[in-house]
Amino acid sequence: MSEGIPEAFVDLLKKKSFAHLSTLMADGTPHVTPVWIDYDGECVLVNSSKGRQKDINMEARAQVALSIQDPDDAYRYLAIRGPIVEITEDGADEHIDKLAQRYLGEEKYPFRGPGEVRRIYRIVPEHVMTNG
Repeated sequence: MSEGIPEAFVDLLKKKSFAHLSTLMADGTPHVTPVWIDYDGECVLVNSSKGRQKDINMEARAQVALSIQDPDDAYRYLAIRGPIVEITEDGADEHIDKLAQRYLGEEKYPFRGPGEVRRIYRIVPEHVMTNG
């Protein structure tokens, strides 16, 4: 059952907040990377390229954790653990462009590589912890 995001912390998912995404490697060790995030009102969305280490990890092991620190108050944060309930390529190019507008002020995501395939990962916030 999803706990959901407390309304007082939804702003962290809609402004230029960076998250640290923790996935699990095949040997069980953690892999942590900073990521851009989005929120659809129910799930946290992460966008990445197919074939990156985090993509490989999330495809194989669907449990992840995110830590999102408020860029305006370092002591205010949101921590989330939960499963990835969907991985899709549908709409992923448009989604990364939307994130590029928020995070870079660019109309189009400028770092696309040749033949890059984008994916969206929908994460259900099953366990939520807040501070601040």
